[in-house]
Amino acid sequence: MNENEQNTNHLQWLDYLVFITMLLISLCIGVYHRMTGGRQKTTAEYLLADKSMGVLPVSFSLMASFMSAITLLGVSAEVYFYGAQFILINISYIIGSPIAAYVFLPIFYKLKLTSVYEYLELRFNRSIRILVSVIFILQMIFYNAIVLYAPALALSAVTGVNRWTSIFSVGIVCTIYCTIGGMKAVLWTDVFQSFLMFFSMVTIIIKGTIDVGGWNVVFERAMNGSRLEFNNFNPDFTERHTVWGLVFGSIFIYISIYGVNQAQIQRLMTVKNLQKSQQALFISLPLTSMISLVTALTGLVMYANFYQEDPLKCGYIKKPDQLLPYYAVNRLSEYPGLPGFIIAGIFSGSLSTVSSFVNSLSAVTLEDYLKPVFKRDEIFTKNEVIITKLLALFYGILCVMLTILADQMTGLLQASLTLFGVVGGPLLMIFTAGICFRSINSNGAATGFIVSLIFGLWIGFGSMLFGKRPERLPLSTELCSDSQLGNSTTIPYFKPKNIPYEPSTLFFYNISYLWSAGFCWVLGLIVAIVVSWWTKDSSIDDDNKERKQIQQSLLHPLVRRRPNIDQLSCQPIMNDIRMSTIEKKSLPNVEHVPNGIMY
Repeated sequence: MNENEQNTNHLQWLDYLVFITMLLISLCIGVYHRMTGGRQKTTAEYLLADKSMGVLPVSFSLMASFMSAITLLGVSAEVYFYGAQFILINISYIIGSPIAAYVFLPIFYKLKLTSVYEYLELRFNRSIRILVSVIFILQMIFYNAIVLYAPALALSAVTGVNRWTSIFSVGIVCTIYCTIGGMKAVLWTDVFQSFLMFFSMVTIIIKGTIDVGGWNVVFERAMNGSRLEFNNFNPDFTERHTVWGLVFGSIFIYISIYGVNQAQIQRLMTVKNLQKSQQALFISLPLTSMISLVTALTGLVMYANFYQEDPLKCGYIKKPDQLLPYYAVNRLSEYPGLPGFIIAGIFSGSLSTVSSFVNSLSAVTLEDYLKPVFKRDEIFTKNEVIITKLLALFYGILCVMLTILADQMTGLLQASLTLFGVVGGPLLMIFTAGICFRSINSNGAATGFIVSLIFGLWIGFGSMLFGKRPERLPLSTELCSDSQLGNSTTIPYFKPKNIPYEPSTLFFYNISYLWSAGFCWVLGLIVAIVVSWWTKDSSIDDDNKERKQIQQSLLHPLVRRRPNIDQLSCQPIMNDIRMSTIEKKSLPNVEHVPNGIMY
């Protein structure tokens, strides 16, 4: 390909029409749910869809929330540059799903929680609830801004589309339908956007396979390029991708997302009973694996097409994340509207992720901060739904505005992804401590969480600054244009200005990102257990035996003192915790059941 031909590949008017149509359909779904049903007049409908949702839309939403535009761009580029071994991560999904479904989900569902952080106040104290929810809010605000910014940046670099036009159009539409349509709109737009993501990747696979001459050519070139090696059993924790890291290290990341993440648990609470909630989680597993495998196959197809003309080395693109939109515009532009369809699929990943977290952020802010303060305020109670919608509007606008900050920082994409990973381990740790360890008290839980969070941030950002860099698999420049060759300025990692890269030999800086959540989880639990033993019984009033009795129902059945307490209702606990924690001196309305156990 010559330079002039490469530079003339831009989106056409039909491509823009397809992209705008995607945004309008998403917006119309929000308007529809504002005008039908209960018209979002209660927080139960606005945040939890009145528990009226079916299993399938919830399953699709769980998948779409997890598979952002960053995933679509990143997984395809990962397979293209480093090989398809990454798909082994799907095995960790198979192992992690039963843990999330049977260890964590039953506790949250039986307590009828809107915010999962309510559990932490029940199990430990309000300070821990506030601490953890603050970390979640900061993490999600930051991550959402990057989810909007990353695909717009990648698209603008290869198509000439103004990135701010992309960011504001997608961000504003997402904010509007989240604000007016509530959880129902979020779930159903996720379904629509899931199909867009899937079929956009399938389109690339079909067209790319035809272009190279069939599946046998795709796999032959992938094999010759060492893209189909899956047998790296190296036990070294510093090896970026191994079977052990992908299968077992990733379990901690997966459970932190599907087991204790507010956005996912809130979706699982929109069905009418626990069994259907567990079904939705299990159905989302093959859906997530399917889009993961399709995206990985997209990477192989792109490699087969760029077999002798790597866009990065040729200088046609500057970053790996630009590979997918470059392929869409460069190789599909002969079919008007098709590149626009691919771009719509990529941005659908952004819409589904941002809408999910905007809704969850408004729920957490309402339940964890506003209700405890204004619960007895009649004006607040009457206008609770309006306040919740204003919160959704606020967070949506905030995410859009923070993309301006993102534009001023170097390598923010890698920084945000690392933050997302290292925070997951401490979050999983504190919920594991509460549900699975009867002896851990509030002192131990808080100390363990803080220590593991600091450790995670240290090794996460330390690895980006000073950790070893992985080597890409061989790439050819045989057909590259001489005028462009060597002009690429690849920035695959986070590297702040004025800080030179000096590889470190420190073990913790070189730990694979797949193990960071697991290391944080283990360290946090060890600290929590030791501190709880050192300060045992200091966080519980010895005279309040009823409180000790009730707390047993907050544990997993296998670690409870009395197994048959699982048969009892947990709702009186929620009645207790929703009282003012300052005024509360003892647990009221404790009733006796025939077997003599209080609940």
